[in-house]
Amino acid sequence: MQDRYATYTPGLEYPARDAFSITPSDSNDLPEVTRALYVGGEGNVAASLASGAEVIFEGVSAGTVLPLRVSKILETGTTASAIIGLV
Repeated sequence: MQDRYATYTPGLEYPARDAFSITPSDSNDLPEVTRALYVGGEGNVAASLASGAEVIFEGVSAGTVLPLRVSKILETGTTASAIIGLV
């Protein structure tokens, strides 16, 4: 399959090229820092951002993409489900 953009260097403004499922954990970091999160099931998302700041995004709707550089999704405070890390 042809990929016209295979030789381009992706920046943060480019769409994600890969994804992984996230299981919230208070102790484990994500395998890599995300460029965005997809939230499949509504609720709160407690996150540790790439800067180290911790924040809770309350009332995130199902199907939302949050453009966040995240290193951890915390179990404590997260009620949303089906969270996908986009990289």
